[in-house]
Amino acid sequence: QVQLVESGGGSVQAGESLRLSCAASAYTSSTSCMAWFRQAPGKEREGVAFIDRGNGATYYADSVKGRFTISRDNAKNTVSLQVNSLKPEDSAMYFCAAGRRSVLGNCRPLPREYTSWGQGTQVTVSS
Repeated sequence: QVQLVESGGGSVQAGESLRLSCAASAYTSSTSCMAWFRQAPGKEREGVAFIDRGNGATYYADSVKGRFTISRDNAKNTVSLQVNSLKPEDSAMYFCAAGRRSVLGNCRPLPREYTSWGQGTQVTVSS
C-alpha cells in the first residue's frame, strides 16, 4: 500500500502563490499517475492537475490552466503543485492521489482511477 503525505498548504491573500508537495512511500506501477484533487465544502471533488511520472505528460482542469503547474521529482518520489495567482474560489482541501495508467496507457482525470490518497492539505485564499 502506497502512503502519500501532502504539505505546503496555508492561508494566503488573493493573488499570492503556494507550492504544494506530495511525498510517496514508493515508486511503482501504482504510482505511475500522480494527481492533485481538491474539494471545498458543499462541492464535488475536482481533479485539477495530473502527471504521468514516466513520460511527464500533464493535464489540467480548465479552471486552473495557466495558473497551476504540476511537476515531478522521481528521484525523491515527490510531486509538486505550484499554485499561482490564487483566487478565493481556489480555497479547498487539496489531496494528492496515485494510480495506474489506463488500458490505453494514459493517466485519466477521474477519481476512480486513483487507488491511493493522502489526507490533504488546506488552502485558504482570502479576498
